[in-house]
Amino acid sequence: MSWYRHLILAGAVAIGLPACAPTGSTATAGESSHPPTPAITVAAAADLRLAFEELGRAFEAQSGTAVTFSFGSSGQLAQQIRNGAPFDVFASANVELVDDVIEAGKADRSTKSTYAFGRIVVYTPVPNGPTTLDTLAAPDVERVAIPNPDHAPYGVAAEEALRAAGVYERVAPKLVLGENVSDTLRLATSGNADAAIVALSLVTTRRDGSWAIVDPALHRPLEQALVVTTTDPARAEPARRFAAFVGSPAGREVMNRYGFVLPGEETR
Repeated sequence: MSWYRHLILAGAVAIGLPACAPTGSTATAGESSHPPTPAITVAAAADLRLAFEELGRAFEAQSGTAVTFSFGSSGQLAQQIRNGAPFDVFASANVELVDDVIEAGKADRSTKSTYAFGRIVVYTPVPNGPTTLDTLAAPDVERVAIPNPDHAPYGVAAEEALRAAGVYERVAPKLVLGENVSDTLRLATSGNADAAIVALSLVTTRRDGSWAIVDPALHRPLEQALVVTTTDPARAEPARRFAAFVGSPAGREVMNRYGFVLPGEETR
């Protein structure tokens, strides 16, 4: 999986202009000295899809800077950045993966910030289905989807919670692995799993199925951080502004609505 930016830098090319411009035909002040702000591309953890798509629209309306997103598992996105993928911002579901790209020299350490703490839920596509870790071990639950713990922080949290609840050994034979937390939800909604452990942010606005929040004491905190990764000065400035927008009052309001716990808040 790979994503690449396609940017067009606007420039005026004069072809065959007359020696003297007609009287009154003057360029708009600042037009040539202030080229359009380039669009930016954000590599974002899959749990951010709904929240960041809304944030991207709000940021573009406010700033005039277009934002495109590449959503995926944080581990795979971090690997792409280390390999030179041209993203401008990395918003991870795990702060340690942000530290990894910083240590690899692929990000601006001064822009690192924690923007949210995630929460996991047990989701089932049917009303009154299994929504607790204990019920996932029941004989009538045949398949349970979780994100792949090898590269998805939400998968790590799901496995930790199952182990802490004492049901991992009984649930392990039923596990099916999603590529990321969004793909994991798809496995449940498509009927390929009876239940799934996914991000609260992806189900809080759904009107189908049922879900319940997993006790956060059963897994390590899902501290989510972001960092600016571009080395292009023209792109670094709007990238920093987007990063700041996520943590602004407007950004926090959106993140809060999708169920994220914000820095400075108590776990609800």
